[in-house]
Amino acid sequence: MNKLTCFKAYDIRGQLGAELNADIAYRIGRAFAEYLTPRDVVVGGDVRLSSAELVAALVAGLRDSGVNVIDLGMVGTEVVYFATSHLNADGGIEVTASHNPIDFNGMKLVREGSRPISSDSGLLDIKRLAETNQFAPSAVQGAYQQMDVTDPYVDHLLGYIDGANIKPVKLVMNAGNGSAGPIVDALEQRFTALGLPIELIKVFNQPDGNFPNGIPNPILHQNRAPTIDAVLAHGADIGIAWDGDFDRCFLVDETGRFIEGYYIVGLLAEVFLAKNSGASIVHDPRLIWNTQDIVSRNGGRAVQSKTGHAFIKERMRAEDAIYGGEMSAHHYFRDFFYCDSGMIPWLLVVEMLGRSGHSLSQLVDKMLADYPSPGEINRQIANPSEAIERVRNHYQRLAHDLDETDGLSMEFTEWRFNLRSSNTEPVVRLNIETRGNTALMAQQRDAILKLLEAT
Repeated sequence: MNKLTCFKAYDIRGQLGAELNADIAYRIGRAFAEYLTPRDVVVGGDVRLSSAELVAALVAGLRDSGVNVIDLGMVGTEVVYFATSHLNADGGIEVTASHNPIDFNGMKLVREGSRPISSDSGLLDIKRLAETNQFAPSAVQGAYQQMDVTDPYVDHLLGYIDGANIKPVKLVMNAGNGSAGPIVDALEQRFTALGLPIELIKVFNQPDGNFPNGIPNPILHQNRAPTIDAVLAHGADIGIAWDGDFDRCFLVDETGRFIEGYYIVGLLAEVFLAKNSGASIVHDPRLIWNTQDIVSRNGGRAVQSKTGHAFIKERMRAEDAIYGGEMSAHHYFRDFFYCDSGMIPWLLVVEMLGRSGHSLSQLVDKMLADYPSPGEINRQIANPSEAIERVRNHYQRLAHDLDETDGLSMEFTEWRFNLRSSNTEPVVRLNIETRGNTALMAQQRDAILKLLEAT
């Protein structure tokens, strides 16, 4: 039996060739159909040059299993999430490698209601079926149709904001030559038709699977300059940049300052609680104090969940949470089928600017001052578990709270940190925050890094 290494904890991802190719994509289509027994499945693919071939093989596998396929063409992941629920389909698959290197591709899978399929909810069963590769012939061939859901999708996006609150605003939109470009164009047309005073400055808007300006991954410092430069050059109010399949968005304020996703979680929590008093807000354990503070002050309930989209979505459903946010720039919305979206967050922030009369820098300055954080720091460590244990032993006597929801979180009076091991590589991820003390933040950051790197 041919073992497949492209199946990960939450999705499918692998290097093109031996790890992921048309034959494997076909088998995944057959396995998905056998596991879920769906009638209709939505498929889409990102802009990567390899996506079209993988989508075609996936579609063939589904149709050979008797499944009807609705092909959305080149779209971002959240459009597949949207269409799966909007069309009452039994499942959805997006072929994407998001921000991975150019020689990678993958798939994100959902079932009915856009519920995620991960390693603890069926992905391993699909893996086993694909590896076994023993599929009974279907009596009928599934139907195939192409469909464009851009209009109803844009309708849904605009349902999150009240156009009356929008004041004149200039936005830099950096699609990174990924899948976001056509949606940026569709939104621009709709803004014009509705008479909304939103001016768009488009950067790298043309989808191009060659990625002439680098893989779209704005979380990397070296990829932020084009957005920042355009904001400063055009005097824009906000800069927005997306990853390749645009399920994450990253914001730059009018001064050219990159705003970490952690503080955007705080802003959006405030937006939702203003409209839904007492609602639950789900957050991840890496950076928490700012979110908890804002949720508490606005009469909400902060709920901590393990990091990762499957865990966040599951916890949101359990708590009936209206919004969930991760510091990695994933934002989840109850009214978006509990799924993550890279388009809804910036629309809400634009409305917040208009309603408050403040700039983005003014909206986040206090949060940055009250709870400073350097952002996530990654270190390659030969033995991550040993290194984390060193840190635990050093700080255990001093900490007044220790939490292992996800990795190791230790809390002190004026500062806290979270240390996590990567699931896929020998990397330790450090997040640290303080109560308004940047000197303490730098001091403790350096002390933990020294402990991690000790031999």
